[in-house]
Amino acid sequence: MGKLLPLLFTILISNIIISSAQDCNSYSFTNNAIFASCVSLPVQNSHLHWTYHQSNGTADIAYRHTGVSTSTWVAWGLNVNGGGMVGTQALVGLVGSNGSVQAYTSAVSGYNTGLQQSALSFDVSGMRAERVGGGDVVIYGTLALPGGRTSFTQVWQMGPVTNGAPGQHALGSENRNSVGTVDFVTGQQGAGGGVGGNLLHRRNTHGVLNAVSWGVLMPMGAMIARYLKVFKVAHPAWFYIHVACQVTAYGVGVAGWGTGIKLGSDSEGIKYTTHRNIGITLFALGTLQVFALLLRPKPDHKYRIYWNIYHASVGYTIIALGITNVFKGLDILDPEKKWKHAYIGVLISLAAIAALLEAFTWFIVIKRKGEEKQHGHAGNGNGYGHGHSQAA
Repeated sequence: MGKLLPLLFTILISNIIISSAQDCNSYSFTNNAIFASCVSLPVQNSHLHWTYHQSNGTADIAYRHTGVSTSTWVAWGLNVNGGGMVGTQALVGLVGSNGSVQAYTSAVSGYNTGLQQSALSFDVSGMRAERVGGGDVVIYGTLALPGGRTSFTQVWQMGPVTNGAPGQHALGSENRNSVGTVDFVTGQQGAGGGVGGNLLHRRNTHGVLNAVSWGVLMPMGAMIARYLKVFKVAHPAWFYIHVACQVTAYGVGVAGWGTGIKLGSDSEGIKYTTHRNIGITLFALGTLQVFALLLRPKPDHKYRIYWNIYHASVGYTIIALGITNVFKGLDILDPEKKWKHAYIGVLISLAAIAALLEAFTWFIVIKRKGEEKQHGHAGNGNGYGHGHSQAA
């Protein structure tokens, strides 16, 4: 106990030192510059410092992006009339291969911007940038805040420099969530912001809807059709349960697909081609399955076997594509690891249940055939091995 207390005390002090190192108030500036307010931005190890001058509606700002290597650009800006990247009036710091920093302004007019130097919609004076310490880039400037306003959407970002020109930034979760709000009078800021927060909420909603529909309910519906029909007492209830499960999955999946279309229209410059194409394929095949249900031949129809083959093959294709796209979506959203682990746990559970049911139902089928043979009866078509005659 006597050794444990000093150890705990040391760990506590270390955590305090680490936390304070990440606090915007812990930084100092060249030329002994002092700023009245600061906020630590929620992603990308960035901090915004400022002093607001009410007399003339200007704000002296210093944007700090920590841990920046050479051949990298960083940028911070205000979106005066919008809520995202397009329309941002940016202050850019371009770090060359020798560590020198070029500071300039760039009005972002589209998603394919090259951050070309251009004037902003409001005046910026005294702009400069430097690389200090272990690789922190600091951009300074005095902004003439437009329209007498003090609250704006803020956007910050970093990316590579190739052949002396800014290249496209990464599309990880931190890059996508580098948007928020800031009020230069109250000091309040939004982590993810009003617009960024809503966008993140829509992304999460899209992910949950599709994971539940294509990634969970669809496999469960297939398991119901494959394993319940072997039990005579489950006829014809298994069919209606199967249909209810799959129609519910399709409905939830359509809602998820719709949110994906909306996300795509709101993020014109961000493309996830494989994820999108699989989603479109899932929607098309799912819709085809629903309409095929209306054309299902009777069990004794001569074309029923072909319908069964089609229905099963398309169904298993949907399941495979659905699970694949859920993992694609998790990689895009990049949530906490526990969510991916939770989904993997669900899949493992379903696979384990399917393996047990597979063995159990085959045991029942073999036993039933033995009894039928012993009593001189042929199969009636309801057994597991012949259950395709009543497949949904």
